[in-house]
Amino acid sequence: MADWGFFTNHGLVLASIAKQPRSTAREIGDVVGITERTAHKIIKDLEQEGYITKVKTGRKNRYRIHSDVPLIDESSDVAVGELLAMLGWKRRRRSPQKEQARAAG
Repeated sequence: MADWGFFTNHGLVLASIAKQPRSTAREIGDVVGITERTAHKIIKDLEQEGYITKVKTGRKNRYRIHSDVPLIDESSDVAVGELLAMLGWKRRRRSPQKEQARAAG
């Protein structure tokens, strides 16, 4: 097997979150093949750059992807949602009531 890959760990963590937004850092680390601590650091990086928002739900976290944020390494206007869509991600639609509440608040 090759000792290189097409995606960085940051990209793999983001793709993992896109598939399972309610995963724990440990679960994300297991999927990507990194430690839980490294997964936490990458999640923090993605939050700080505006790619995701962590939403606390009870004792667990849920992650929301901001698909309109441009990719860092690209000189074009490609957004993270376009990359994830090529990988099979389908953006979850919000209910009309939640959209109205968000717009009003």
